[in-house]
This record gives sequence, structure tokens and C-alpha cells, in this order.
Amino acid sequence: MSDAPACVDSSADRRPTPIHDRLDRAKHLHAVAQAQQDGQSQRAAVSGAGVARSTLRHWNASPAPSAPAALSAFVETPEGVVWLRRILVAAHWSIGEQGGAGVRVVCDFLERSGLSAFIGASYGAQQAFHAGLEEQIVTAATELRGTLAQAMPHRTLSIAEDETWKDGMRLVGIDAVSNFILLEHRSDERSAAAWTRALEGGLEGLNVTVVQGTSDEAKGLLAHVERDLGAHHATDLFHLQHEVSQAMSLSLKRAEQQAETAETEAKARWQDECAAEQAYHRRRHGPGRPPAFAARIDEALSAYVQASLAREQAHAHRAEAKALIGAFSEVDHPYEIQQGQAQTPEQLEARLGTLFARLEAIAEEADLSERLCAHLAKAKRLTQSLVATLTFFFMMVNTRVQALDLASAIEQAMLDDLIPALYLERVAARSTRAEPRHRLRALSAQRLAPLRQPSHPIQSLDPQTRHHLEQVAGECADLFQRSSSCVEGRNGFLALYQHGHHRLSPRKQQVLTALHNFAIKRPDGTTAAERFFAQPHPSLFEQVLERMPWPARPARRRPRPARQPYLVPVAA
Repeated sequence: MSDAPACVDSSADRRPTPIHDRLDRAKHLHAVAQAQQDGQSQRAAVSGAGVARSTLRHWNASPAPSAPAALSAFVETPEGVVWLRRILVAAHWSIGEQGGAGVRVVCDFLERSGLSAFIGASYGAQQAFHAGLEEQIVTAATELRGTLAQAMPHRTLSIAEDETWKDGMRLVGIDAVSNFILLEHRSDERSAAAWTRALEGGLEGLNVTVVQGTSDEAKGLLAHVERDLGAHHATDLFHLQHEVSQAMSLSLKRAEQQAETAETEAKARWQDECAAEQAYHRRRHGPGRPPAFAARIDEALSAYVQASLAREQAHAHRAEAKALIGAFSEVDHPYEIQQGQAQTPEQLEARLGTLFARLEAIAEEADLSERLCAHLAKAKRLTQSLVATLTFFFMMVNTRVQALDLASAIEQAMLDDLIPALYLERVAARSTRAEPRHRLRALSAQRLAPLRQPSHPIQSLDPQTRHHLEQVAGECADLFQRSSSCVEGRNGFLALYQHGHHRLSPRKQQVLTALHNFAIKRPDGTTAAERFFAQPHPSLFEQVLERMPWPARPARRRPRPARQPYLVPVAA
């Protein structure tokens, strides 16, 4: 037998070449540089860093970026790589997701900012990064929702619901108090059963009870709220005002324009008659009876005066109708906004009746058509729903306060002062004009002043109990809901967002919902999720940032051959 050693297959001892991500590369380079500064040889430094010398030579042979040397050195450190990832994620987050721009805009930002020297700015690389970012946003938001739901206290919800019609029909439901989106569900129908199924999915895992739903008068929504949920349906005040506006606004505006035209024509006719008389007297005339200028001028002047009165009346009708439509918003409150006193359902019904009586009188004076009067009658029928909502509000408030089992003086202070003051503060925050905002806040402070006196019985309670009373009073003030404007605003946002895109994909819709709930903050620094779950949560951006890959290094630009003219002569 031969003494030659047997041929041993060494493939089992081979190890795949490790693939280092960008952060590993920066850490190895930093470790080697630090070891060499401490006096070690390159071989010893590379051995200690755990990387092959050939790999190190390949890394060092990479072309230097066309950027300042200090910045180039920084981005090759571990801290620099982490900073590059934050910049890239923030660019996609702010420009692509919240700003609604496309991936090409992010690529353009990287080129113009000079970051393309350190980050691959091609469309393919950034499109893949953007898709991964959206997946991570949806995943992180879902995990946050599940974690917060486990520890949330029980809440009674007043939800606002409506449909939107972007890329098919979506059923949208939002908590009216916190502005937390509960569902944005694609559906082929908007029946009561479809709404109920969608809401059950949106409320899954949440410790909540729906006590009120605010929407329009669609039959499916009415049956969904009242029959399936067993909750109170609050009519959206805007839809009442919209019906009145349909009946009055356009017709009265047209009548005013016609009256202005008639007045202008009558004035021109009167001026023409006066000018004709003056022209007649400037010329010499033979014998004969002159024209009856006085009678003509008097007749034209009378017509002009009548037209002016008709125009003034049309203008007055339109201005009064506009004021009456706005007055519905001032009247429909549980606490009247002039003195802050509680308004009984009977008082609200009487005030609404007065407004409609005057609107009907204007409609009769303006001789509106039967079709327009039908809109006014439809709006008038909704007054019973507004009165029922006020009755529901005071019933719920009394039930919540009585359940606290407080002393008689403290309970009365809650009902007469604390809850009205907090409600007025909320109305002031929604006011768009400075004068009513300041007046309502002053009125709220006036109602709170007696409760802040040391002699008041509520001050004898411990701070924790007072805080709990404030919390309950705030929840009671939030029970009065008369608008689904949060859903209308959401639908408008989606319409504007889609305007710059071909469509809203299911993933993009989920991303926008996640950002709305967990990322967008109000001026007080809270997100919708914080207000809804009554607890803070980690930053969604930071959660997603830690899950994203490191930015790809820019590839070497391969020179493209120059384009030759089509009519280059060919050698014979």
C-alpha cells in the first residue's frame, strides 16, 4: 500500500465568507484603526478585529466620496452609520409618508443634499427601502395597539361614523373625543350588518363600551347604532344646517342678484328720462306741446324706488337666513354659551322652534318653491333628535355623578359648576374667532372660581380624589357630541393625499392610519393613541427606526457610452 496520505475532502472545513453589514464594517474599521493607534501592527489589529486582511484591503480600496473629509470620516464610524440611517428613515417618513410625495422626491433630496455620496440614491434601492419602511410601520403600530389595549382602563365611547369613496367605499369610524381611528374598512356595502361587522373588528381587544354614535341620518347607520349596538344616535348638526342651506341660501342669493339687476335697470331708465328732458331743453323747438317729461320721470323714479326696496328686502332676507343658520350652532348646547347655565330639553326645543318659525316666514315672503320648502321641513324634523341627544346627555351625566356617591354639596358643585366650566372650555378651544374664545374662557374661569376657594367643600378632599373628580367631569363634558367633523376631516385628508397618487393601496391606507393614531401629535404633545388608551407609548418613529436596515452604500457609477448621431457616415 502506498504511504501517501489519503486525499481528505476539506469542503466540510470551509466556512462561508461572512457578509458584514454597514454597521459591522464601520465597527471593524474603527477597531483596527484604534488598535493601530495603540501601536499594534496591521496583521495583529486585523486578527484582533476578527476580519480578513483581504477584506480590510477591499474596504480601504473603496473610492473616496466627493464630500468634505471630516464628514466622510464621520460617516464611516459606527455613530455616523447610525446617523445616516436616521436621516434616511426621516426623509422617507416625512417626505414620502406624511408629505405624500413619491420615492423619486426622496432620491432627489439625497442628491441635492449631498447624501448620495454616502447612501445609494437610485430609485430601485430607495423603493425597496420605502416598501420595507411601510411594512415596519404597520407591524410596529399593530404591536403598540395590542400592548396598550392590555393595560387600558375601561372607556365609554362616542364614535363618529361615515363613508368615504376613495378607491371604492371605506367605512370610517373615529372616537370623537381622542380622534383615534377605530376602523377604515373597505366594504362593498354600507348596510347595518356591514357597519356592525366592521366595528366589531375595529374594537377587537379594546376595553370599551359604545354608548353613542354620531352620523348622518342614513338608515343603515341608524339601525347599526340603535339596534345592533343598543346605543344612542346623535344627529350631526351640520346635516340639519346643510338641509336649511339647501332650502334657503342659493334661492335667496339668486333673488338678491335679480333684485340688484332690476334696481340697476330701473336706475338707468330714470337717469335716461332725466337726460332726455335736459337734452330737449337745450335745443330750440318750434310750436307744439312738449313731451310729458315730468310724468315719465315720476314713473321711472317710482319704479327705481320700488326696485331699491325690493333689493333691500332680498338682501335682508339672505343676511337673516345666514344668521339663523349660524344660530343653530349657538343654540345647540347643553349649557347656553352666554351665561353657562344648563339648558333643559324644553328650552332647546322652544329655541329651535323659534328659529324655524322665522325661517319659514322668510321662505313664505321669498316665495320659495315646494321642493325647497321640503328641505326646510326635513331639517325641522331633525329637531326632535337634537332634543333627544340633550336628554341623553343629562341622563348620562346624572348617572355618572350619582355613582360617585358624593356629599350633596360636592355633587351639586359638579353638576352646576365643574362640568359646565369644562364644557365651556372645550367649546372655547374649538372656536375660530378670538372674541368668543376669550369670552368663553373667562366664563369658564368664572364658574370655576368658587370651587377654588379654600372654604369650598371640594377643597377638603385629598388631591387624588379631586383629580378623579376632574377626570369624571371631563368625561361627562365630552359626552355631548353633535358633529362627525373628525370623520369628514379624515375623508378630506385622504382625498387630498390621493390627489397626488393613482390610488391608495391597502398597505398605504394602513400606514396612514398608523401615522394618524401613533405619530401625529397635537400642540399638547399627545398622539391620538395616548388620548384613547389614557397612557403614554414609545415613539413609533423610534420603534420603526430600530427595525430598519442600514443604508446601502452608493454603487460605482459606470460610464455610459456617448450617444452617436444617427447619420454618422460609414467608411466605404
